[in-house]
Amino acid sequence: MRKLITFFCLLLIACAANGQSFKFAFVSDTHIGGKTAAEDLRRTVADINANSELKFVVITGDITEFGSDSEIGLAKQILDSLNKKWFIIPGNHDTNWSESGSNTFRRVFGAETFAFRYGGYLFTGLGSGPNMRMGPGQVPRENVVWLDSVLKATPTKIPVIYLNHYPQDSAQNNWYNVMDRLKKKNLQLILCGHGHQNHQYNFEGVPGIMGRSNLRAQDSIGGYNIVTFENNLASFQLRRPMVGTDNPWAKVALKQLPPEKDTAEFFRPSYAMNEKLEGVRPLWTFQDQSDIGSGMAESENAIILSNTKGLIYALNKRSGKRLWTFATGGKVYSTAVVSKNFVVAGSSDQYIYCLSAISGKLIWKFATSKAVVGSPVIQDDVVFSGSSDGHFRAIELKTGKLKWDFDEVAGFVVTRPLIYRGIIYFGCWNNDFYALDIQSGRMVWKWNNGAGNRMLSPAACYPVATNGRVFVVAPDRYMTAFDASSGKVIWRKQDVKLRVRESMGLSSDSLLIYVKTMDGNLLGISASAPEMEVAWKSALQLPYELCPSAIVEDKGVVYVPSQSGVVYGIDRISGTVTWKYKVSNCLVNPVLPSGNQVYVSATDGAVVCLIRTAITNGNKDALKRKKKSL
Repeated sequence: MRKLITFFCLLLIACAANGQSFKFAFVSDTHIGGKTAAEDLRRTVADINANSELKFVVITGDITEFGSDSEIGLAKQILDSLNKKWFIIPGNHDTNWSESGSNTFRRVFGAETFAFRYGGYLFTGLGSGPNMRMGPGQVPRENVVWLDSVLKATPTKIPVIYLNHYPQDSAQNNWYNVMDRLKKKNLQLILCGHGHQNHQYNFEGVPGIMGRSNLRAQDSIGGYNIVTFENNLASFQLRRPMVGTDNPWAKVALKQLPPEKDTAEFFRPSYAMNEKLEGVRPLWTFQDQSDIGSGMAESENAIILSNTKGLIYALNKRSGKRLWTFATGGKVYSTAVVSKNFVVAGSSDQYIYCLSAISGKLIWKFATSKAVVGSPVIQDDVVFSGSSDGHFRAIELKTGKLKWDFDEVAGFVVTRPLIYRGIIYFGCWNNDFYALDIQSGRMVWKWNNGAGNRMLSPAACYPVATNGRVFVVAPDRYMTAFDASSGKVIWRKQDVKLRVRESMGLSSDSLLIYVKTMDGNLLGISASAPEMEVAWKSALQLPYELCPSAIVEDKGVVYVPSQSGVVYGIDRISGTVTWKYKVSNCLVNPVLPSGNQVYVSATDGAVVCLIRTAITNGNKDALKRKKKSL
């Protein structure tokens, strides 16, 4: 806070005159880690350094290809060669596959946001993901809270230039949260990347410019934009480093006075479905001031959550009141697990924590050499957890002492492992899927999907097992069934009509493997058929859908999370949608059913407790069978 106050004091002193003419470099989508990316960026840096007219540089996300520590380090090394100030924000490639849970970006570059004044303008940029979970873009909740503090300190007359990786439309789930804030100020222009091409937009009446990728792509050389502010006009010119500058391809009028009040109506997500609820009703809601990138666990009286501020905390089941909070040193994407009075979760600060479920006090912590962004499981008083350091560990629950350590994981682990018949299974972001003996940590078998591209790894799904088989789905759009003991592939199927991705679950009777397709269908795949066979289909029809959160069945209801903030209750027998509830407009995390209550959280920190008020057909049938047996 002290830095922010000092910063704005300096801003008020500097560059007081509006309308000052100046030029700056607008760079985007450098994708360090790509084949020519480092060479392309070095050429751009040298070109910018040779141009004394450029006053500063802005870089709008997708700095790296995979968000790895080595890629971020190389990007920083190259950008440090700039001889003028530069300002940077992350994009989806920097956050979705980040082995550090985005901590390395924040540590190396200092922040995920920026705000500075030049020539009488306020330039402010916010990071954007999806963070560690595939889905549409999203500005982290803590970035939105930070923006509030910036705008509060900004006089209305100061013209604002906003920068983000994504276009400011429905490609980003919470675009309207940011737009509604910015439009209360003197918002003049929006700059973004993501699309890799120069393009001019109109975002709700505000001019927008998408900048090209710095990569050469099919050309022999990369490029960036030179932006000139002069005479209340912003002009954009494509610059090919060391070759030449094109004539302006876009010009945007800039008004020094605040625009008139916007009376136009623009699309905003509707929550009307919550006004006609049948089957559930909300008991309480809770709003975190940070993102929630994990599921929930439950103790006797509380549900346990975690957030990207680094907190693990407990909410009272019946009231939603916070009971205790424990602060870690990094963002938490690990879903906690509870056993007896112990709560265990990993943090991107490179520790696995064990806390008291009653008080939240630390019992022990176990150090790893990299972030822990995967979720632990517990069996027979042993904690099992993968991390980003190439290790998968078994740790004694009561003491925190290491039981065994498998140190041959080729990529980092983000999933929740599966324990089945004495073997523990998990995938990683290096196309590998592992099966380890649960007692010794010895590798029983390993499988590689052969995709080559690590972004297609079977890493993010929660694997399921039944009938001697283990099942996974992956971004390569294949579903695979293994023999649980040998790892032999029983069947492996990619179907253009059944584009599965990362969301799956096991039915309560273990007869079906639920999968959600990218086309928005919910299917039940036979757990015993010799080939991939659709044995059940729900009437649910979603739009294009990427949410990777696991599907859960409980008491005759199949809970389906979506990327648009809606959770659906599906009747297990008929497949009909019995109810739906919109908790947010952002991706829904794994749902936690518990007795007559259902706990739901979304990645923007929204949490709701729903009370089930109706019995589904599946429950009715179950009750009839029970009565007949009596």
